[in-house]
Amino acid sequence: QVQVVESGGGLVQPGGSLRLSCTASGIGFSFRAMAWYRQVPGLQRERVATISITSTTNYADSVKDRFTISRDNAKNLFYLQMNSLKPEDTAVYYCNTPRQTLDWGQGTQVTVSS
Repeated sequence: QVQVVESGGGLVQPGGSLRLSCTASGIGFSFRAMAWYRQVPGLQRERVATISITSTTNYADSVKDRFTISRDNAKNLFYLQMNSLKPEDTAVYYCNTPRQTLDWGQGTQVTVSS
């Protein structure tokens, strides 16, 4: 059974940084495009960043130039480096494929507040 696990969230002040990590048991990321999503209660889940098998990246306009998605195939991990965080980045962050083919994990809470 595939289980996705996100980690690295927390409480940070505006302008701060966090690095989220995603791993999964039962599958390898090496041959998959992957993506980070976020969701605020009551709103639709939003895709914020994707990374292809060849490490081509794409970002939502709201996070462009602040967030960086990357992957480490040897460790079966991928990451979301978040800089210059804003209160509107507060959400639960999830990882999945761009087509959302994996079961959703628990996510990791990111709270940006002074």
